[in-house]
Amino acid sequence: MKPRSITIFSHSRPEDTGGALRRIAQLAEQAGVEVRLPAAEIEKHGPVPGALEAGADGAAADTDLAVVLGGDGTILTHLRRFAGTGVPVFAVNFGAIGFLATVEPEELDDGVRRALSGEIDAMELPGLVIRTQAGDRMAVNDISFHRRPDGRVAELAYSIQGEELGQVRCDGLVVSTPAGSTGYNLANGGPVLAWGVEGFVVSFIAPHTLTARSLVVAPADGLEVTNRSPLEEVDVTTDGQPACALAPQECMPVRFEHRQALLAQAPGATFYHRLRDKFGRLSY
Repeated sequence: MKPRSITIFSHSRPEDTGGALRRIAQLAEQAGVEVRLPAAEIEKHGPVPGALEAGADGAAADTDLAVVLGGDGTILTHLRRFAGTGVPVFAVNFGAIGFLATVEPEELDDGVRRALSGEIDAMELPGLVIRTQAGDRMAVNDISFHRRPDGRVAELAYSIQGEELGQVRCDGLVVSTPAGSTGYNLANGGPVLAWGVEGFVVSFIAPHTLTARSLVVAPADGLEVTNRSPLEEVDVTTDGQPACALAPQECMPVRFEHRQALLAQAPGATFYHRLRDKFGRLSY
């Protein structure tokens, strides 16, 4: 459906995105769509003709479309921000790879016009959830367990449905969704999961063994990661953001949750085209 309002967010370098942000505001005004900017965006870019200031929460639940100008880190931030609201995230790539981006900067006018007229597909993305002392933390891409920079090699084990399948001395362990399988997991030599695959993948970071292998896990199967070190904590991150520490001998369940976020895609776009375009291009 055609959005009645959009809220625009950008990454931390306004000199890269200022022109695009103002162009989107112009296109929205021409289409009769209200534009909102959070206070942080107005502080970065200055007043934008025709744009209203969003509420204190950045209109997280009171907008029809979130438009994000940035790379994958910025896109992930706003996929988490709008998780559970039913608001799709439409992203313009201003990063190095932009695997999650809807369009490239040179496609901005055509892509935004389509979005403003409701000509986009919204893909449901699953998430991974852990429970910390501060509450639940959700990741769209991955949850990772890392040895500390000044610490010893980690000793991590993981269990599925109560069965321990691996205990490895390593630098860490990554649990990835299909959307996140092309990130940290791929760098570890883990398998790429096409979007729409039902499941998630567990892979080790720099395992100190020749037998460690990645594993694709069914979505309903319970995963538990255990820190087997007698002395060393390991750090836990969600989508690269610090979440908590896992104490020696402590266990942490990780659960797979369906339909956590909505990612806008151009009509007819496929995961395989995206994979070829982004990673084929990097091989030149």
